[in-house]
Amino acid sequence: MRFPLLSAARRALPCPWRLAAAALFACTWAAPAGAAGWTVLTADDAPAHAEFVRELQRGTEGGPRVEWVRIAPGADAPPTVPDALAQADEDRVTAGVRTRSIRKSAPATDAVTVAVGPAASRAALDRPGQEPLLLAMLSRLEYEGLKPLPALRRGERPIGVLLREPAMGDQLALIDAVLPGRRRLGLVVTGESEPVLRELQRVAQDWQLQVEYAPDARSLGAALRAVVPRSDALIVLPDLIGENQAATLAVLRAGAAAGLPVFGSNEGMVRSGGLAAAVSTPAQLARQARAMGARLAGAGAMAPVVESATPASVRLNATVARGLNLRLPPEQDLAQRVTAPR
Repeated sequence: MRFPLLSAARRALPCPWRLAAAALFACTWAAPAGAAGWTVLTADDAPAHAEFVRELQRGTEGGPRVEWVRIAPGADAPPTVPDALAQADEDRVTAGVRTRSIRKSAPATDAVTVAVGPAASRAALDRPGQEPLLLAMLSRLEYEGLKPLPALRRGERPIGVLLREPAMGDQLALIDAVLPGRRRLGLVVTGESEPVLRELQRVAQDWQLQVEYAPDARSLGAALRAVVPRSDALIVLPDLIGENQAATLAVLRAGAAAGLPVFGSNEGMVRSGGLAAAVSTPAQLARQARAMGARLAGAGAMAPVVESATPASVRLNATVARGLNLRLPPEQDLAQRVTAPR
């Protein structure tokens, strides 16, 4: 039995409106002949995705133009663009899709498609094409859910994947900076956690990982009771547990009851009671995406290149730190420790 409580976290799996949107995009949108620049594709109203796109737009001075194409979540609704973009000084209609040219000219070699989030990424992968493709703002699990798609296996075009979470090595660097000398790190995982767990195991050579599996939601409590006594700290991976509020809160409560700090990979968990997290904001991810897209623009067909988010910020919960009698350096100092070359 799978985790019923965690089923909402399966954002990478297709659902009816995503399949309809992908089909609509594949059938009606196509880059016009001779078009150049970047096409940024979104398929939802997530604030983080909108912030990511706005940062890409702000960074276009002196670079390729950026066009924002929106897939509406519904089979009957045509792709649209937010009203702010509809006031462009150069509008055009191509196969029923209205876009705005942010910059008027760019060499053809600059053509890159950026798909933001899992639904837009699936739609972009379903559409044949040779132009470089950057899949951005994906969790590791969302990327794993897309890997079976033929477009990711064929290697017929340059494809980059920008994950929204920092690498496990960066998270360990933060834990080491906050809790020097403590090496017993506890975590509860599910079967779907394997890709993230393998990454953690590769970089945790000097750590003692205390791993418990929870095959279903009813097993989570027992797994926590088994792992807490053997741990100096707990970590919540970006997996089905980390992406589900109820499961994350269960880990936070277990840590609080035992006086153990809990680390994660997003700001929301820190606000909910975690001690610290190394994070990359949507604006920071957009800057990383610009550099990655520029590399893809000059590349030939190849297997997907996957990059974790480069952490630029650390978030601390000062209330939790005081409760654990921890005196921690400022967030900025910790961020420098995490981002230092290793």
